[in-house]
Amino acid sequence: MIKLIKLLVFVLLLISGAAFAVLNSQMVKLDFYFSIVELPVSVIIIAFMAIGSLLGVLASSVIMLRLKHENNGLKRKANMVIEEVKNLRTMPIRD
Repeated sequence: MIKLIKLLVFVLLLISGAAFAVLNSQMVKLDFYFSIVELPVSVIIIAFMAIGSLLGVLASSVIMLRLKHENNGLKRKANMVIEEVKNLRTMPIRD
């Protein structure tokens, strides 16, 4: 059932993407400093959305790696504290 829903969502996205491309087929010139490119509006929008998504993934992955490193350090410290508590509990009491 889940596979059918995923397939249905994929087909709907595919159809809406095709409709978007057909409705936005006007040609637009992109003027870079070194060249001029003429592409359909739909291709330009999809390309810039993809670039934005990649930049978002890169930005969030840097944050995630930093948090993962911090989490590993905290786990290491917690394990050290647990070991110290175990050692203190097994030590005989001296008067």
